[in-house]
Amino acid sequence: MSKLELRKNVIAGRNAMAPRQLAEKSAVIATKFLALPEYQRAATVMAYVDFRNEVQTASIIENALHLGKRLVVPITDVANKRLIPSQIVNFPDDLTPGTWGILEPKPQCVRPVEPGEIDLVIVPGVAFDTSGNRLGYGGGFYDRFLPRTKDGTTLVSLAFEMQVRPNVYPGEHDVPVHILITESRVLDFRPKS
Repeated sequence: MSKLELRKNVIAGRNAMAPRQLAEKSAVIATKFLALPEYQRAATVMAYVDFRNEVQTASIIENALHLGKRLVVPITDVANKRLIPSQIVNFPDDLTPGTWGILEPKPQCVRPVEPGEIDLVIVPGVAFDTSGNRLGYGGGFYDRFLPRTKDGTTLVSLAFEMQVRPNVYPGEHDVPVHILITESRVLDFRPKS
């Protein structure tokens, strides 16, 4: 199976999930994420706003805001092929459909944050292997963005088990994640000290 076929196959499978199943599995994954010491320690967290049957992140965003963390979401700057991290204060009121219909901060709610100030990034993806490699949506936005974060930033991905595959065809510019959380397990890929 090629990278393109894998992407198509996993997205089709995810889109076929029933709303209730999606919500239930997302809730289990969110609970595991909120228990991570790395999340609890993080002062600034970047989360994606879920779209098209991705693992739902609303409860994570609400929890971070409730705990007084600085919560950042990505703005997709298509012209310059980059992500701009922007702090939100009110969820979902600060957001409006942006690029590709994904919720992004309204123009009057844009509060840019330096990538080097982010302690933890929730990295979206289509498919993942059990070594931390991810297959993204093909735009390379996160692979260009993640190297701009600081050394100690924790990269976490949330996925349904059906998104975990034996091979996601990582390329040399693909940035692996440190932790992958599914409805049935938490995989930590960092070397054990």
